Amino acid sequence: MAKYLVIVESPAKVKTIKKFLGSNYEVDASGGHVRDLPKSQMGIDVENDYEPKYITIRGKGDVLARLRKEVKKADVIYLATDPDREGEAISWHLMKALKLDEIKDKKIYRISFNEITKNAVKASLKAPREIDMNLVDAQQTRRILDRMVGYSISPLLWAKVKRGLSAGRVQSVALRMICDREEEISRFVPEEFWELEADLLDGNSKKPLTARFYGRKSRKMNLHSRADLDRVLKELEGQPYVVDEVSRGERYKKAPLPFTTSTLQQEASKALNFSTQKTMRLAQQLYEGVEVKGRGTIGLITYLRTDSTRIAEEADQAARAYIEASYGKNYAAAGEGRKAGGAKIQDAHEAIRPTDISLTPVMVKESLSRDQFRLYQLIWKRFAASRMKPAVYGTVSVAVKAGEYYFHLSASRLTFDGFMSVYVDEDEKENSGGSLDKLTEGKELKLSALRDSQHFTQPPAHYTEASLVKALEEQGIGRPSTYAPTITTILARHYVTKENRNLYVTELGEVVNRIMKENFPSIVDIQFTANLELLLDGIGDGSVEWKQIVRNFYPDLEVAVKQAQKELESVTIADEVSDEVCELCGRNMVIKYGPHGKFLACPGFPECKNTKPYLEKAGVTCPSCGGQIVIKKTKKGRRFYGCENSPRCDFMSWQKPSEVRCPKCGSYMVERGSRLVCANEQCGHSMKNINAK
Repeated sequence: MAKYLVIVESPAKVKTIKKFLGSNYEVDASGGHVRDLPKSQMGIDVENDYEPKYITIRGKGDVLARLRKEVKKADVIYLATDPDREGEAISWHLMKALKLDEIKDKKIYRISFNEITKNAVKASLKAPREIDMNLVDAQQTRRILDRMVGYSISPLLWAKVKRGLSAGRVQSVALRMICDREEEISRFVPEEFWELEADLLDGNSKKPLTARFYGRKSRKMNLHSRADLDRVLKELEGQPYVVDEVSRGERYKKAPLPFTTSTLQQEASKALNFSTQKTMRLAQQLYEGVEVKGRGTIGLITYLRTDSTRIAEEADQAARAYIEASYGKNYAAAGEGRKAGGAKIQDAHEAIRPTDISLTPVMVKESLSRDQFRLYQLIWKRFAASRMKPAVYGTVSVAVKAGEYYFHLSASRLTFDGFMSVYVDEDEKENSGGSLDKLTEGKELKLSALRDSQHFTQPPAHYTEASLVKALEEQGIGRPSTYAPTITTILARHYVTKENRNLYVTELGEVVNRIMKENFPSIVDIQFTANLELLLDGIGDGSVEWKQIVRNFYPDLEVAVKQAQKELESVTIADEVSDEVCELCGRNMVIKYGPHGKFLACPGFPECKNTKPYLEKAGVTCPSCGGQIVIKKTKKGRRFYGCENSPRCDFMSWQKPSEVRCPKCGSYMVERGSRLVCANEQCGHSMKNINAK
């Protein structure tokens, strides 16, 4: 009998796959990549048409030695690494490291499967193929471009700021997006607006209906000031409130698409408060295999790195059959689920789904950790919902006329829950439409009260991990496998900090972003990076030659690096001397950069090792006690303005306070770009900052 060897990536898969195959099959794991570019140098031969110099990764010698022994015993070798570009590249590196392409008496095949199930694994063995060099080249090009950026620019950051910093092709763009959002928030000037609501009674009803002011019949009016409001209120005096129009109808809420990597990360962040890194780690465990009571080790979900929403026909039919049996025939959707369009989609993979729809979350709960269960439940419910009919709402819209003005009421009532019997968004709330059912055109309503309220427009929200992933995907930056490591890197480098889910740029991040924007504008240009991603996709589908991308990219990068080196050489990078005197040796302390930003250190190091926090004065006095305002940082590195007399004075502000007092309410004002804004949110008064540069 022939002997077969199946080489996978993760040791966790070995046990799962081995039980699917007979005794003639040996299953072993490479533990991920076995070769990579060297850490000690760029590892790309620029003079020899950008040939990469691969070496065996430290610690993988024993792995390769073990695999070589297994190769000798086998007649047929199957390279069964993950079904994506990275997995294709790992198979190619295994081929080279084990010299499989030089063996004449053995058959070497590449197989891949989207889920670790018996049917999928056995089906892949019946459809072996050669390594797809287009996918390998796409991965190689991404790795080479990332290495070129990192190894060319990072040393400049070490010289200018501090050692240990890094630049990256995708991470630098992500940092820029966060910095741009911070700047947008800082410059935002709130605009005043007013809302007007009418409490109306229908007949003898004691519970009023609340109608919102709309404006004229065919034109919505915005009330920008108290004067606008007072003018409307005056014209409404004594006017009857009459139902002018009643519209009844149905609204359909479509079922959601099954998860892609991006949407899974976003929803797990919102619904479960998982970081992108945690989501991917748990999903990897569910994909590779979990010991389920009574069933052994099985892979619970399909491959987790995908931007496709396609579902295999067999899984689609199984889901619809399950839904019909469990919920009724009227719940199962007819035909295929919706597909998301867009050029970025790699449709070779399926969406993320449970491998067996009949394996409900309740059935596996005892076999999973709490977080594994929560993520599996989210994936299972989303997939089941995607194969179900839309939810249906009965809607009622009412226009009420008062003189020349109109007020609107609307409500909806769920008439068929459809997919919502399984999966409901956290913020999905619907009002009952019952209270409007009795309203008919021409009916006069009694005015109970007119209520007005002042509001101010809000600045854009800070990015969260979920919204940053969504923005990166929408802009075409990176791919499913890059989102989690990108966010992890900028957090680890202390360029960005996370507080209450929000991402804030640190002082260190601002410095790095400024250097990148000034010296390497194309690297942090969103459109340039998105276009590069499309070219990488072109390599993957065979329409673009990979070397040509590198040939076009590196010369421009090299010129920019040389120019930056000259400019940075002309800038003194000597430590800035402060007025603070070292109490141990009497020298004036200097300003240094640490992982979280600036700090004071004695220039007599290593003889004197005195350090202390650096409190940068903001040049204004404290509105509470008259002390000096200094720039401080939270434990996670986010900047704020506080009083030097802390903790006796607890004043703090996220924006720089001004000496100017609000002429409207007397509160202190803060600087926002070229304007001053009242710190009292209830007031919100703003005015031109005459001291703005």
